[in-house]
Amino acid sequence: MSSQKVLVAGSGKSGIAAAKLLLSMGGEVVLYDGNTNLDRETLKENFEEDAKVTIVLGELTRTDLLGVELSIISPGIPLDAPFVAVLDEAEVPIWSEIQLAYHVAKGKLAAITGTNGKTTTTALTGEIMKTFYEEVFVVGNIGIPYTETALETTEKSVTVAEVSSFQLETIMDFHPNVSAILNITPDHLNRHGTMENYIEIKERVAVNQTEDDWVVLNYDDPVLREYGEKEDLKPKVCFFSSTKELKDGMYLDDDDIIYAHDGKKEVVVNIHDLQLLGKHNYENVMAAVAISIHMGVPMDSIRKAVTEFKAVEHRIEFVLERAGVRYYNDSKGTNPDAAIQAIRAMPGPIVLIAGGYDKHNEYDDWVAEFEGRVRYLVLIGQTRDKIAECAKEHGFTEIMYAEDMPEAVRVCAAYANPGDNVLLSPACASWGMFDNYEQRGDIFKECVRNL
Repeated sequence: MSSQKVLVAGSGKSGIAAAKLLLSMGGEVVLYDGNTNLDRETLKENFEEDAKVTIVLGELTRTDLLGVELSIISPGIPLDAPFVAVLDEAEVPIWSEIQLAYHVAKGKLAAITGTNGKTTTTALTGEIMKTFYEEVFVVGNIGIPYTETALETTEKSVTVAEVSSFQLETIMDFHPNVSAILNITPDHLNRHGTMENYIEIKERVAVNQTEDDWVVLNYDDPVLREYGEKEDLKPKVCFFSSTKELKDGMYLDDDDIIYAHDGKKEVVVNIHDLQLLGKHNYENVMAAVAISIHMGVPMDSIRKAVTEFKAVEHRIEFVLERAGVRYYNDSKGTNPDAAIQAIRAMPGPIVLIAGGYDKHNEYDDWVAEFEGRVRYLVLIGQTRDKIAECAKEHGFTEIMYAEDMPEAVRVCAAYANPGDNVLLSPACASWGMFDNYEQRGDIFKECVRNL
């Protein structure tokens, strides 16, 4: 690979990181992006002046692929994009950014996927690792591309990676020592087509694992329970459950998280000693503890990290209290299931801000959670009519529209009573109105502080 010519598709954060990694290994890069409005000179500023980078914008042709032996595709690009057909026709192999990083990286690897809870679980697992291992890298969708740190890793390193279904589509020999699938609920069906396809892609996180490895799975998710009980599944399975006592694995027993193993029951932590809200977060804690145990971290180190850990930014993040009203930022609630967890975690009545980009999700289960919890619904974005219609079908009519985030926050502040919780948990992606969920959350927090 050191002298290979490689096409990197996508000029966002992960594409640039992949290109830099390839260049630092002595390779040559063709950086491709279908967006013709991008500026070549601005893109070139990401690299050294004499870097071997060719930039191609717009349509990709066979001529652009002369000498190209491999392509790295950024996670945001669907495999049915027109240029992918050009790569296939030219028989250029397609790798994901995490596959490239894995190919280069050293040390132990834990990989975490699932529809919801990935970021919190990854961040917590990273904090636990840091109590015991000297060299820990926390990478992936959590903010730092895996390719950015791959060359820094050594045989002593531990990498904790949050991986998405988009990244798992194009792995080859990607092989974590411990993998985890937290849950599987409908999401990204605009990208993956069917639920069956989405499930199969999520399960790929363990496809290269062996009998020496572990996979951590949610026992309460029927799809994952069935997967974990398959006879031909190679890695050892550690289940976690918030509803059932397990003979082996992690489970919630009243207010205690228990680790059952070797015929013993060990209390890991009492949920009142945690700084995280909601049952879904207790599941995230159980998953992180299970991963850490099988990555060799002793229980005392695990307990210390778990009790000190605070919520991840944009995930049921407490912003402030004003006039007796508490404001929470759950901008990372980008699908209905994640938004359900936020509603369930709130300590009292809710004034809810929701809506955004349409990923073709259904909203019935989410709206069904409103009863007795949500007082008012303030809608923004492309999906607001679809959500309003769904809410009315379920008998919920306290609905208002807002044109932007500042207006939505002002409306909530006007309608909220002391003791209420104003919650941004959109149940939709941020695109269209915002660059990403982080920007949406930051703007919400700024609007709240400016009230």
